[in-house]
Amino acid sequence: MWDKLAVANHEGLIQKAIMVAFVVPHDPRWKMAFEDEAKAIKHAFANAPVDVHHIGSTAIPGILAKPIIDLLGIVATLADADAKASALESLGFEAMGAYGIAGRRYFRKTDSNGIRTHHLHVFEQGSQHVERHFAFRDYLIAHPAVAQEYSSLKERLTQSDAPTWDAYLDGKDPFISRVEPQAVDWYRKLNR
Repeated sequence: MWDKLAVANHEGLIQKAIMVAFVVPHDPRWKMAFEDEAKAIKHAFANAPVDVHHIGSTAIPGILAKPIIDLLGIVATLADADAKASALESLGFEAMGAYGIAGRRYFRKTDSNGIRTHHLHVFEQGSQHVERHFAFRDYLIAHPAVAQEYSSLKERLTQSDAPTWDAYLDGKDPFISRVEPQAVDWYRKLNR
């Protein structure tokens, strides 16, 4: 029978293995995975127009990322997203409501093995969240040294002796808090 320390060490090794495997090198197939899912989402929205964009680290070539495709949907009103929740559920998405961000509808999708594959963040046209997501993505694409800094940070956060999801997210916060305002300013100047 395992004692508490052995169980804790075993669980820690499993957690570390999951963290290391969860952040992986960029996969060019992510673009096609995005395109396929975006097409299905647009079809599900049918007569309610939705623009769908690839965001998050899987949209930034050359950096480590969780192999989960982040999609951003833009709708005229959140009522359009709410009305299409059952259509998205038929695609395998789980409706999560705002999930901590006012003005958002969040949906997540898992495969038949229970592995998360997609996140869909839906905002109304003109939401500041749309701009910040586009700005961060485009800034990192246009500034490869900053993108590599972000990738290196992700690698360090997943290689520690006792990585946890909370520590991973908390560890990324200072970088995002520093870079996001620069990215938004750059993005606004670029799009004047």
